[in-house]
Amino acid sequence: MNTFEAIIARRSYRGKYDPTPVPREHLTAIMEAGLRAPSGCNKQTTSLIAVDDPELLAQLHTVIQPPIGESAPAMICVLTRPIFAYRDKTFYKQDYAAVIENMLLAIAELGYDSCWIEGHVTDDDRIGDQMARILGAPEEYQLVAFLPVGVAAEECKRPPKKPLESRYSFNGFDM
Repeated sequence: MNTFEAIIARRSYRGKYDPTPVPREHLTAIMEAGLRAPSGCNKQTTSLIAVDDPELLAQLHTVIQPPIGESAPAMICVLTRPIFAYRDKTFYKQDYAAVIENMLLAIAELGYDSCWIEGHVTDDDRIGDQMARILGAPEEYQLVAFLPVGVAAEECKRPPKKPLESRYSFNGFDM
């Protein structure tokens, strides 16, 4: 699979997962692909924790509400620190977004499925803080997202996309 094929193959999967474990070398490759992403002013604000221990996964899923990815045999948690790059500028959100996209492409390349879970992790109920405490993360780190990782047990239907050419133009806004 080349880069363009991985981009096209990647999809957000929210269904049940096959229980087959994800080998640690695959989880390592996924995290290393993520951490090779660009980082604003090279501050490298993103850190990752792979979880493949079934008991720890179960403990994490006690705080993830509404439940999602609970049958995945692995999860990668995305942590960040809002470090100032210069003056009062931070790029930690862009940093972790780039890391996550790289990981999603690596996940697709390796034949697994996943979904970028962030919304209710960082919402007012602060699920990410609860997950970070379970994982023993220092307080200066914020757990902002997680990716369930595994093989889909159900068919994944792709949502329709607007025609791509209706969302880009050349040399000015012409859409």
